[in-house]
Amino acid sequence: MSYHAPLSHTIDVTRPSVARMYNYYLGGKDNYPADRQVCEQLLVHAPSTQILAVNSRRFLERLIRCLALEHGVRQFLDIGSGLPTQDNVHEIAQRHAADARVIYVDNDPMVLAYGRALLEDNDRTAVIQADLRDPEAILDHPRVTDLFDLTEPVAALYVSVLHCVPDEDAPAELVRRTAARLRSGSFLAVSQLVSEDAAFRRDITGLMREWTDSHWGAVRRAREVDSFFTGLDLLAPGLVDVSAWRADPRFGPRPRTREWMEYGGVGHVR
Repeated sequence: MSYHAPLSHTIDVTRPSVARMYNYYLGGKDNYPADRQVCEQLLVHAPSTQILAVNSRRFLERLIRCLALEHGVRQFLDIGSGLPTQDNVHEIAQRHAADARVIYVDNDPMVLAYGRALLEDNDRTAVIQADLRDPEAILDHPRVTDLFDLTEPVAALYVSVLHCVPDEDAPAELVRRTAARLRSGSFLAVSQLVSEDAAFRRDITGLMREWTDSHWGAVRRAREVDSFFTGLDLLAPGLVDVSAWRADPRFGPRPRTREWMEYGGVGHVR
């Protein structure tokens, strides 16, 4: 989730990382006191944050299951993947389709180190360090072209990461550039934090830029995220609070406050 920052090969555990914050909210152990302190501070300003992180993860599980079982997708590109947690993309995908291949993409050196250790014995899964702002370089990466057959459909996942991309880096254009490189029949899954409260958007953006090691992007309005899907055909139920996207009996916990939500869906490349 710290994806747009410059590529680095060092880990500063004294400066909070968005990837490690997300790991903490999901009950992971790959975080440090600085990350946990900022997580608790953020909950003061936005009490629903941890629940949104859980629901975002469950959205990810459902969309992978949907694409693997209903649409036969066997290649998943998880962009801005963050640190490994329970039930990672490759575990979900390969549980439903043993031949599924997964590539994780992040710029955080800690993600790279932990991911490679986790995937050491899995020859259908890889992790690469690259910059989200350059989708062409990601898709041309030797590990991607080696593991994936780009003449076949790919599901590119931008789940809970584009709020880390500032407006000047044109997140909607990044999605369009990715879609332009994928063959017909591929999918783009996108979600990000949104709020219709201008003061809240401004305040959270300022706090996150002050607190973390990344140049935080923006909490956006829902209609801005709608523009990310221009030219794509939306899968039902369209663009929604992700906790309601094809919700199943494990429907996530409902936040007690509604200052923001994780909003998105899945688009089909024509």
